[in-house]
Amino acid sequence: MKKILFICLGNICRSPAAEAVYKAYLEKVGETAGLFVDSAGTSSFHEGNPADARMREHASKRGIDITSTSRGVRRDDFEEFDLLITMDNSNFNILSNKAIGDDQKKKIIPFCDFLESRSESEVPDPYYGGDQGFEDVLDILDDGMNKLHEKVKNLS
Repeated sequence: MKKILFICLGNICRSPAAEAVYKAYLEKVGETAGLFVDSAGTSSFHEGNPADARMREHASKRGIDITSTSRGVRRDDFEEFDLLITMDNSNFNILSNKAIGDDQKKKIIPFCDFLESRSESEVPDPYYGGDQGFEDVLDILDDGMNKLHEKVKNLS
């Protein structure tokens, strides 16, 4: 089984949205078998909480159901997951500093590396902004799913 972990700071906006958008993508293309998708945060401040209500609302308008519960990144995530997909440079750097050895570091990839038609270098945190920020995050996530899935399919 291939395992993918999406990571942001608090695991209440971007990474649970990425988890849900990827799961919806997998359903759409009929390739859910053999894949486990989860999300986590580099901070465990929101541990045990559902995703931000605003992110759930915006995703729901697109037919995407965000059901995850916030958790922090755990030491065993580096071994358990095949890819650790970060939403921004700060989270990439935090994970890179926690990784032990090159094998773990190679698993950490910025989400924006998978963008096809957009040019963002980070998925912006919408937490302190307005509605458009949540829509922008969902648009960015949508744009990267094809290339991300190609990467996942080619994992050995």
